[in-house]
Amino acid sequence: MTNMWQEILQQPEVLEGCLKKNRAVIDDIVRDCEKKNIRFAVIAARGTSDHAAVYGKYALEILTGLPVALAAPSVMTMYGRDMAFGGSLVIGVSQSGEASDVIEVINTARRHGAVTAAVTNFPDSPLAKAAEFNLDCAAGLEKSVAATKTFTTELYLLGNLAASLAHDEKLTEEYLRVPDMLRETFRLNENIDKDVERYRFMKECFVLARGINYAIALEAALKIQETSYVRAKAYATSDFHHGPMAMVERDMPVIVYAPSGPSSSDIVEMVGRMKEAEGDVLMISDDAGLRALGSRALTVPKAMSDFTSPFCNAAVAQMFACRLSLLKGLNPDSPRMLHKITVTR
Repeated sequence: MTNMWQEILQQPEVLEGCLKKNRAVIDDIVRDCEKKNIRFAVIAARGTSDHAAVYGKYALEILTGLPVALAAPSVMTMYGRDMAFGGSLVIGVSQSGEASDVIEVINTARRHGAVTAAVTNFPDSPLAKAAEFNLDCAAGLEKSVAATKTFTTELYLLGNLAASLAHDEKLTEEYLRVPDMLRETFRLNENIDKDVERYRFMKECFVLARGINYAIALEAALKIQETSYVRAKAYATSDFHHGPMAMVERDMPVIVYAPSGPSSSDIVEMVGRMKEAEGDVLMISDDAGLRALGSRALTVPKAMSDFTSPFCNAAVAQMFACRLSLLKGLNPDSPRMLHKITVTR
């Protein structure tokens, strides 16, 4: 069994421990944000953590109404521009806590009096020390280069922070159910090898979603790229209409994350277009009707909202990538040319 597969399966217990460890810190961040009357938020991250930041942006904007920007750290590190972060909540997200460009965003924000928070798996890291508040993923050592449990803990911390800032007790309760939803996801997909086998020889694919699950399309494509060396490209279905769909041809694999809810009507329209082009559409959904639209499908548990469906979809994305890599005769734990910690500036 690969490290990646073991770490995928650890996620329910890891998430449970993560929230217990960070509940008090989340409450402290909320109090400070309310005291300083923040007007907007900024999230800085790279790679997988940047995909978690996309989820955080959607969650914060939907739940609080605050505008949320994804930082461009090179504005500060390459171009030397100071930024007026006053009146904001600035969050740096980095699994290793070593991302020097993310740290620079936090340092700049703190100089300007912003509320600053780090999300990292290493509480003694430079990023954790740079921020006023530290949210600890508490995921334990992640041996595989491909991030799995650190990604979902980043989602979990950002989602719970957004729910707490919005004083949404119903959603806070919903997040408590996520570990069991993941356990059910594993049960439903225990024979995923049979479904992945069809894609053993694929060289390219598209990965689509809409709304908050766009973050999962981005992460799913990255996981396929880094573990199986497939040219996978993610799009929001709304953007796919604007040109990229012209590339879909007969038997082109198109992976679609299609939770029941606000995004479903747009996804139904897009899948119809993909079928017209004779694309090979893999539907990943909690809804039997949506699954039936695809050439084939994977099942995830029914989520109460779009805030928790991404966790099940992320788990399936990780499982798919890991098994595809193995079916191709590769090692998902040690992709070529990659290292666990990547430092950019």
